[in-house]
Amino acid sequence: MSASKRTAEIVREYLPLDDAQIHGVTFDGKLVWFARDNELVAFDPETEKVVRRLPVPAADAGTAFDGEHIYQLAQGEILVIQPADGRVVRKLPVPAKGHASGMAWADGHLWIGQYDGSKIHKVDAKTGAIVKTLTSDRFVTGVSCVEGALWHGASGDGKPCELRRLAPDGTVEESLTVPVKTIAGVEGTGDGNFWCAGEKGKLRLVRRKSQD
Repeated sequence: MSASKRTAEIVREYLPLDDAQIHGVTFDGKLVWFARDNELVAFDPETEKVVRRLPVPAADAGTAFDGEHIYQLAQGEILVIQPADGRVVRKLPVPAKGHASGMAWADGHLWIGQYDGSKIHKVDAKTGAIVKTLTSDRFVTGVSCVEGALWHGASGDGKPCELRRLAPDGTVEESLTVPVKTIAGVEGTGDGNFWCAGEKGKLRLVRRKSQD
């Protein structure tokens, strides 16, 4: 069966701080958390204000939330962070020798994208062991688990940016073309919307077009 191909629209676009690149993105139900080089930032989309900034050295890729802690990729390590004060409570190794991009948490596992390797690794969130690997035909940027479905951003390979929903074997079941230059971090909200990091410090709320 061929993948369902649809288009997406930009609901809102924000510039929370400045034009420094945003990397990983996650959502705790109220705040959008994102990584940008040496810090983890909490942004409240209701007030359009940054409410917390935590120093996290080398926070250069994906971000995930398990309902209690934030997981942050940082130069070959996965940092497990207390969001109230930024304290690192655990560290895990990053698969694929640290060449990682997006990250999501679901049911005790982390799904970790490998950008130019075009792979997504399912990792035990306690041990860091790889339990499954999926292969994509595009560069993998952000990764998100939404109501049991795995999604990833595709960007940076000269093709239109996409959000893609995958079957358990990695087959693309649905793709949403997103009319932007870049998709970095990705996190679904569970109501059909996605938070996506973009170029020059932009944070976007994206959804499937209603007429599709």
